[in-house]
Amino acid sequence: MGKLTILTLRMVLAMVLAGPLFVQVVMVPLLAVDLEELGPEAAGVRVPLLVIAVLGIMTIQVTLLCVWRLLTMVGRGTVFSHAAFRYVDVVFGAVAAASLLMFGLAVILAPGEAVPPGVVLLICGASVMIAGMALIVLVLRALLDQAVTREAEAHHLRTELDEVI
Repeated sequence: MGKLTILTLRMVLAMVLAGPLFVQVVMVPLLAVDLEELGPEAAGVRVPLLVIAVLGIMTIQVTLLCVWRLLTMVGRGTVFSHAAFRYVDVVFGAVAAASLLMFGLAVILAPGEAVPPGVVLLICGASVMIAGMALIVLVLRALLDQAVTREAEAHHLRTELDEVI
C-alpha cells in the first residue's frame, strides 16, 4: 500500500474520530439535559441511556484507534505478524460490545408506550447487523491467521534455500 494511500486513510480516520469525540463532548451532555427535562417518566432510563451512549461511542473510538495501528503496521510491512492479532481481537471485542449495547438499548426502550414497538424492532435489527459485522471481523481474523502462517512458512523455506545455496 502506498504512502499516499496510507496518509489519505489516516486523514479519513482522523476526521471520522472527530465525529464521536464531538458527540461525546457536546451531544451527550445535551442529551442528559433533554432527558432530565422529560421529567419523572424518563428518570428510569436516563442513566442507562447515557451509559449506553458513552460506551457505544467508546467502542467506535477503540475500533478506529485499532484500525489506525493496523494501518501503521501495513505501512511498515509488519501487518502479517502475531502483533496484529491483538488489534484485530480488540476490534472484534469492541464491535461485539457495540452489538450488545444496541440490544441493551432496545431492552431499555421496550417497556411502556413511549417508544413504538417498530422502533424497538429496528434497534434489535441494528444489533443483529452489528453482530454480523463482528462475525466479518472474525472471518478476517481467520484470513490474517492463514496469511501469517503462510508468511512464516515462506520465511522458513527461504532460510532453508539460503542454507542450501
